[in-house]
This record gives sequence, structure tokens and C-alpha cells, in this order.
Amino acid sequence: MSIEKVINEAWDNKDQINQNSEKSLKEAIDQVIMDLDTGKSRVAEKIDGEWKTHQHLKKAIMLSFRIHGMETLAGPYSSWRDKSNILKGKTAGWGDKEFEEAGFRMVPNSPVRKGSFIGKNVVLMPCFVNIGAYIDQGTMMDTFSRAGSCCQIGKNCHISAGSGVGGVLEPAQAQPTIIEDNVFLGAMSEVVEGVIVGEGSVLSMGMYIGQSTKIVDRKSGEITYGKIPPYSVVVPGSLPDKKNPSAPSLNCAVIIKQVDERTRSKTSINDLLRD
Repeated sequence: MSIEKVINEAWDNKDQINQNSEKSLKEAIDQVIMDLDTGKSRVAEKIDGEWKTHQHLKKAIMLSFRIHGMETLAGPYSSWRDKSNILKGKTAGWGDKEFEEAGFRMVPNSPVRKGSFIGKNVVLMPCFVNIGAYIDQGTMMDTFSRAGSCCQIGKNCHISAGSGVGGVLEPAQAQPTIIEDNVFLGAMSEVVEGVIVGEGSVLSMGMYIGQSTKIVDRKSGEITYGKIPPYSVVVPGSLPDKKNPSAPSLNCAVIIKQVDERTRSKTSINDLLRD
């Protein structure tokens, strides 16, 4: 029986899954977590130009919390208590050999959950990476940034200080938040609820984008939701209520321009954000 079928059948009876469940199920779930950890599998991937979510991998993550008990980890100045499968973290017990093979840089105070993948030449400043997240090669997770459960962050991105890429575990069919390659996410920004930020886009600091956020193309006036087109330059904005001009305006994301890959590679971030 395939791992996917094992997970899906267990999910249909998830209320009965616990630490005493069959060994074969536990092994299947633990294998999924290991495959996510090594990058052999990922919760979502682009297939024929469209992002596809592998629901059974998200289900396995959620079931893993049922088959593992709580454990306490004592440190020099504090103690922690969490599920035993992720308490000790991705790099617990690693030495020079393991870090050299993994090929990423990780500074102190960067909790990274087991079951998340970190690509080569990634730089992890003091940040947090949750289970199921995928961070591709060359990306910088700057100070106090966050990669939520199952989010997908592409190659050569810069997730600036204090910014968060939201996690999506439930429902299982929900698409995770996706940051495509070569994206700059400005400081103190939040992208959540399965929003896709297209390749090469630049988001100004203080952007807050969820599925209900209006994304306004200032040139055409078109309003969309849930996806920033590739190579967009986006700044915070507000929209008044046309029917009630005296009512408070609502936040929106404004695409002030779009640049091609060639322009993007030759232009500084600050220049792009100037209009």
C-alpha cells in the first residue's frame, strides 16, 4: 500500500489515531516527515505552470501530532515542552559534517522545526521556520522573520526583518502561502492565507496581504485577490468606499509598476519602490 493511501485512510479515521496506532501507520507518517525534512517531498510544487498542493503530506503532518507524545527538553536557563517528533529541532546534534553537507548558514537563536527543508546557501538570521516549510537555495531569512507551516519560499528571496510568510495546515486541501523565486518581501510585512507572490516581485515594507486583500493595478484599475503577478512592484494603499465617501478607507495592495527580469536585475530595490 502506498504511503499516500495509508495516510488518506488514516485521515478518514483521524479521531481514532493515537500513540497506540499500528506501527505501519507510524512508520508511514515518520517517513513523510523525514522526506519533507530532506526535501525529497514538498507540500506544494509547481507542475505545468500551476501550484499543486499534496494534501496527504499536510494530513501526515497533522496526524504526526496524534501519534507522538509530549516531551520535556531542559536547557541551561529554561525548559521546553512539545511533541517529541519536533521538540529537538531539525539540526539537533548536528556537527560540522552535517552543516557542510546541508550547505546553509544558521546563526544562534534560529529555531527550525524538524520536517522543514532548508536549501543550500540559505542564510538563517535569528528567525523561525515551522514544520513543512520549504526554503529554497540562496534565500535570506532576515532577523525575526518567520516561515509558517508548509509555506513555500523560492530561490534567492529576501524575507526582510520582522516579516512573516504565513502557515496553512488546515484544511488539508488549502494551498499554502507561496513566495516564488527572486522575491523581495519588505520589512515588517505579512503574506498569509495561501497568497501567491509571483517571481521577481518587490513588496514594500509594511505590506499585509491575505485572501481578502484587494490587489489594485494602479495603471489599469483592475482589482484581483490572492495573487501578485510576477515582477510586480507593490506598495501599501487604501481604497475609499465609493458609496460612502465619509466611511473609513480599507487597506489594499497597489501594484505601481511591473518590470521585466532584465530591468529587475539591474535596478536596486529602493529605485523600484520610487514612483
